[in-house]
Amino acid sequence: MSQPIWGIDLGGTKIEGVVLPSLNDPSPIHRSRLATEKENGYEHILQQIQKLIRHMEKETGLTPESIGIGTPGVLDPVLYTMKNSNTTALNGRPLQQDLENLLEIPVILANDANCFALAETHWGVVKQKSPDARMVFGIIMGTGVGGGIIYEGKVWAGKQGIAGEWGHNFLDDSGGNCYCGKTGCVETVLSGPSLQRYYKSLTGADLTLREIVCKAEQHTDEAALKTINRMHAFFGKAVSSVINLLDPDIIVIGGGVGNIDSLYTEGFKNLRHFVFNNRLDTIIAKPVLGDSAGVFGAAALVA
Repeated sequence: MSQPIWGIDLGGTKIEGVVLPSLNDPSPIHRSRLATEKENGYEHILQQIQKLIRHMEKETGLTPESIGIGTPGVLDPVLYTMKNSNTTALNGRPLQQDLENLLEIPVILANDANCFALAETHWGVVKQKSPDARMVFGIIMGTGVGGGIIYEGKVWAGKQGIAGEWGHNFLDDSGGNCYCGKTGCVETVLSGPSLQRYYKSLTGADLTLREIVCKAEQHTDEAALKTINRMHAFFGKAVSSVINLLDPDIIVIGGGVGNIDSLYTEGFKNLRHFVFNNRLDTIIAKPVLGDSAGVFGAAALVA
């Protein structure tokens, strides 16, 4: 009998854990969460992870043989320290080693976008729409923009651990400065906050992305229409680079921006225009696992 698989989704505000029967059965045996409390520092985050796992052990009567953890940022495969994390307390820290010392079990780390893509590959929309897919690209378009590559059912992290990080490719100078130190990154143009900033630059008004989309759909606000049409155009340019390089079978779009229906119609038309081919066969799909994808994908890391 196969051992249950354990996963932890380490977020900026919460840490969530799940125990699944196996890769073939994603019905949770147990699922729980607690606050990250990242403002209390790196050591406290480690203690919170341990606290959650001990709680899960008590509730299930099970003990993990290993555990997968989805993280903001990635583990540098040369230095074995964390980098590119917006939970800045993790950067420069040997998170995998410290967790293995603390928990006394093997730990596998992957960034949250890879975990999202892995879960949708094994249990989500990929199974529904492209069950024979060999390469899946998972996009996160929300507060930030990230991505993950799944090849033949496994995470492809790359030599430097940054495979899939299309959010920090250059897209357009109009995006302005990015927190990464560069200018005009995809994230500065297509993230939710970036779309809201662009609308404010036209109107002076602070609206949520949902409000902007609603006004655009109702054709009641010229600036909202301009904002969403600009999004469609740059979505086509940005994602076409991914397709031209990787030619994935399917692209799954998560995050708040990925909920905008017109991405899959008008955005798709722009994508088709920029792809280096006489047609576009790539499937562009919404995810189906919701907020379960991150923690389920973390569990899949150890399967």
